[in-house]
Amino acid sequence: MKYILLFVFSFFINQLSAQAPEENYAVDPASEEQPGVPKGEVLKFAFDRSEIFPGTWREYWVYIPAQYKPEKPACVYVNQDGIQWKAPTVFDNLIHKNEMPVTIGVFVMHGKVRSANASEANDRFNRSFEYDGLGDAYARFIVDELLPDVEKRKSSDGRPIRLSKNANDRAIGGSSSGAVCAFTAAWERPDAFSRVFSAIGTYVGLRGAERYPTLVRKYEPKPLRIFMQDGANDLNIYAGDWWMANQTMLRALTFSGYEVKHHWGEGGHNGKQGTAIFPDAMRFLWKDWPKPVKAGQSQNQTLSGILVTGQSWELVGDGYRFTEGAAANQAGELYYQDIPNAKTYKVGTDGKVSNVSQNSQNAGGTEFDRNGNRYEVAKSTVSIVRYDAQQKRQDVATRIAGNDITLTYSGNAYVTVPDGREKPSTVFLIRPDGSKTVVDQGLLYANGVALSPDQTILYVAESASHWIWSFQIQPDGTLSHKQKFGWLHVRDTDENAGADGLTCDRDGRVYVATRSGIQILDQTGRVNAILPTPNGFASNVAFGGKGFDTIYVTADDKVFKRKLNVRGANNWDKPNKPDNPKL
Repeated sequence: MKYILLFVFSFFINQLSAQAPEENYAVDPASEEQPGVPKGEVLKFAFDRSEIFPGTWREYWVYIPAQYKPEKPACVYVNQDGIQWKAPTVFDNLIHKNEMPVTIGVFVMHGKVRSANASEANDRFNRSFEYDGLGDAYARFIVDELLPDVEKRKSSDGRPIRLSKNANDRAIGGSSSGAVCAFTAAWERPDAFSRVFSAIGTYVGLRGAERYPTLVRKYEPKPLRIFMQDGANDLNIYAGDWWMANQTMLRALTFSGYEVKHHWGEGGHNGKQGTAIFPDAMRFLWKDWPKPVKAGQSQNQTLSGILVTGQSWELVGDGYRFTEGAAANQAGELYYQDIPNAKTYKVGTDGKVSNVSQNSQNAGGTEFDRNGNRYEVAKSTVSIVRYDAQQKRQDVATRIAGNDITLTYSGNAYVTVPDGREKPSTVFLIRPDGSKTVVDQGLLYANGVALSPDQTILYVAESASHWIWSFQIQPDGTLSHKQKFGWLHVRDTDENAGADGLTCDRDGRVYVATRSGIQILDQTGRVNAILPTPNGFASNVAFGGKGFDTIYVTADDKVFKRKLNVRGANNWDKPNKPDNPKL
């Protein structure tokens, strides 16, 4: 059967140098048909029912090894831009020699929206949109749409196709934009792919992939194994320098503890070296299978300083409608709110969850004072309420449509009052006698609010941007020296970071619940590290537990916790001055 190798690099052709060196690579025997090796088959299909990329049509090919038996779901390799690398022949040989498991290959083209009249108009090519962009859309397309379509097919001899759903059994690869697409799919969905082949990868500024080296260094490492290839004469155009970008990416992956191997050459933006080293790439990616790929140890000092080896996220509770308002009392008991259900929950120091209020007036923000009283921002009554140890309720301030609250050691409270995402927000100071004073106006959706450990700085999250703002607290409680302080990372699919609740540890780090996870800032406002949450949501964070060394995160319908190697800064403690920041 004649295999169609489809590179759609017309975008780059005019940039290729006529003086590129001649490329000669040794041929790996696995790239050539060998006598006595069972030969798999390749079937061709089309897919035009995508809801993730509406209106697109694409072709794809499925390689089914001769050794495949439907009684056991097969491993999967997905490749962008159709069949490359002499992959079916390579798979035949490597599977036969037990150098890779029985693997079904899925070789898929990018989508295109076909024109109504090809003689008058071009198709809309979706390649750059699907491949170069960050975010999980393409991963969802493969996992939720294309692979289920593959499983509806059968081999020519009638064998049903069954694919493993285990990420450890799945690899994904490609070249150029298809390579960065493969990395993005695994980066976004390590629960779906654990092995990545990247040839002449486009880690440059076409649609944001130039950010990857930075993100890789900041995120908690993911369980991925990567093989990279590039040549010194790769593209150097308006979007960036491919050769340098791939080396920068390699250094970031190595810094962050990823299991990564690379082959550098002298070639240009083509598939010659990629084809030559593809068998070795597969041997590396599938080595030791089925032993799982594990996350490595990052050299990121913030991550290594705060994370506890062997400790990960644990589920505290689930089944809620929307959780918020995490705060701990002096015993380390963690309280949180299920806002739509108007219920308040407590996590005891024994880890058990109990309901402490069946009618919280849809409370959101929560905080404790130094006397152990619990303050809540009650949304349905538009008030700030206080509960004593006997759960006796008292209104502290009325007619205040608050969102979040923090309390100083002296008893002053700061409450954020947003008015939608476009109108200016207000920050109120509420003194112990209940008097209200406007101390700031103008932020767009002022949300979470927290104090520095020495209680001289107020941090406020602006949810409609990528900023955390800081204010200096004056002796009378008013605010001055307003400044954009914390620069947050924004996901490619969002227009803002979605910053919500925040808290500090005793060393002055600021932990912010965002759409990207828990972003951890140093005292100068720089994001040093990012901890993604298990379900991808985060609305608030707080330290609790007996030693206040457990961070809790409210995450949509769930609450998670994680033991850390730091202690939270509690507002009801006497203010403490952390060490000077490293500038």
